[in-house]
Amino acid sequence: MLEALTGTGLAASAGLNAYIPLLTMGLLARFTDVVELPAGWHWLSGGWALVILAVLLAIEVVADKVPVVDHVNDVVQTVVRPAAGGLAFGAGAGAQTATVSDPGALGSRQWMAIAAGVLIALCVHGVKAASRPVVNATTGGLGAPVVSTVEDFGSVVMSLLAILMPILVLLGLVLLAAGGTWIVRRRRRRRRQRRAVEGVETVRLFG
Repeated sequence: MLEALTGTGLAASAGLNAYIPLLTMGLLARFTDVVELPAGWHWLSGGWALVILAVLLAIEVVADKVPVVDHVNDVVQTVVRPAAGGLAFGAGAGAQTATVSDPGALGSRQWMAIAAGVLIALCVHGVKAASRPVVNATTGGLGAPVVSTVEDFGSVVMSLLAILMPILVLLGLVLLAAGGTWIVRRRRRRRRQRRAVEGVETVRLFG
């Protein structure tokens, strides 16, 4: 159960920011005893891997806070974030952490963990990508850096909770679900308003 929650939290975090959960695991595994990566995943704590992840994270952090550029970034990340989610779930679910001292619930079913991570990250990414146009339209683009910063912070918190207190991942998932529901309703409301305005303009034009 805890292994699944750890993987789920890390995959959800990757849906918000592809590189934060991978970098978090890599740093903790390299410089602390909090995380011991499973066999086959030790490369994640390697020096070059950490440097590359840090550079990609810096690019992502900047690109995601600029209106229009953030949309292009989300299109590119449609592939990257789910892939990162699969890696994060696979590595995290099989790692020894502060709360999981004997991982092994997944056993040889690593492909299932990776597939689950891909799907979870893809769903979170979908909500994130759908919300950004709404934020940019309602704030004239001024809300993009604020929302992006909140998402990055949320990704860091979710990653740490997944590793240190995985049971609290459930709370994070509830908050993400609530945010996704609000975004969907907001988009539907905007579409109805747009159609109403277009209908009025059509009546005026041909009435």
